[in-house]
Amino acid sequence: MGAKDVEIGIIGAGDMGMLYAKRFRKAGYVVNLCDTPEKYDELLEKHSGQGINILRDGYAVSRRSDMIIYSVPAVIINKAVEEYGRATKMGAIVAGQTSVKTPEVLAFEKHLPEDVHIVTCHSMHGPNIDTKGQPLAVIRYRSDDAHYQLAVKVLGALESRMIFLTYEEHDRLTADTQAATHLAFISLGTAWSLQGYHPWLNPQFISGINNVKVAMALRIYASKWHVYAGLAIMNPLARKQLQCYVVSMTTLYKYMIAGKCAEFRDLVYRSADFIFGKDRSHKKILLDDDVLEQLSLSRVSKSQSKPNSHLSLLCAAVCWYKMNMSPYDSLVCQTPPFRMWLGIVEYLFCSQELLEESIETALTDRYTQSEDLVFYTAVTGWGQCIELGSFEGYQERFEATAEFLRPKLEEGKDLSTMILKKLTNA
Repeated sequence: MGAKDVEIGIIGAGDMGMLYAKRFRKAGYVVNLCDTPEKYDELLEKHSGQGINILRDGYAVSRRSDMIIYSVPAVIINKAVEEYGRATKMGAIVAGQTSVKTPEVLAFEKHLPEDVHIVTCHSMHGPNIDTKGQPLAVIRYRSDDAHYQLAVKVLGALESRMIFLTYEEHDRLTADTQAATHLAFISLGTAWSLQGYHPWLNPQFISGINNVKVAMALRIYASKWHVYAGLAIMNPLARKQLQCYVVSMTTLYKYMIAGKCAEFRDLVYRSADFIFGKDRSHKKILLDDDVLEQLSLSRVSKSQSKPNSHLSLLCAAVCWYKMNMSPYDSLVCQTPPFRMWLGIVEYLFCSQELLEESIETALTDRYTQSEDLVFYTAVTGWGQCIELGSFEGYQERFEATAEFLRPKLEEGKDLSTMILKKLTNA
């Protein structure tokens, strides 16, 4: 069956839905696309003449498409499948593009006809990253061999690096790579917002691995809140990671303000030995000095930079140690933020001079301790919001911080893309 004989339906014309639609159309497939009915006229006007069939709703897409991809937020996947699943073409393949597969599979199981084949997927990157060479999770849940092979062939148009998983394996890997990573970055943004300063003007955030922290935080806040809320709140395996990061942060900060220097050092170095080994001098494999120093948002001279405790990074290592988890095992299903996150943690822990400076700053510098108090507060606040399962609270916190950081969001997104390209080509 050639590309012209297969019609691909995409329900949801957001950033990822459009990315998929354009890639499949470029590969020669007939593409049927819809968003919510009230956006039909706008979508038709914007994308007419591009070779994509703009349809009014998910019913129209589902009735005629041979493979249907739900590209909707995880928080509404059940509602969307409940609404449109009954119209699915007999014998069609259905997939989803949410970042959390447990609720997605449950929705498919509950609302799709029994003759439908379920082969779902997840591009492990955002819409501003080229799909070529990026990890793509492919999950065969319910399908005969012929339809499974067809789904794999269609997804091959993305030119991604396919990783074949069960939905349980997918959710475990995304919890391992994304839950604590996102918590740290969004907490950094909230801490800056609470203190009323932009990090690119603060001497503690103008050089080295701080460039990556700032760029990635801005990248996340330039995205849509539901991308991160769905993973944090709906992934049943993410809670354990998030709780561990909050507890690790609490432990470290208590040691800092209680003057328990020996206990602080011991915990940090036990974590370092567990993750990176005793000999860490040649371990740095993800980031180098050239990448870190070439790219910066700051207009403050590097000579004015001040030491930073890097408490967010110390806490990441302690969290992995407490969970008995090697982050390198998760690189098979890495996301761009996780690769950067592991890269800067690795950079810190594999530079003895920088690690010692970080520890000494955390334990002795009163100004840094006051800054870290706000970060600690942000982490615990986000942790409580997620623990309560509050999508509304998550959205309000996220959008308030994004508004504060708005002057540099686009520039930060561009900078992080440049860093990711350098990492990819390294």
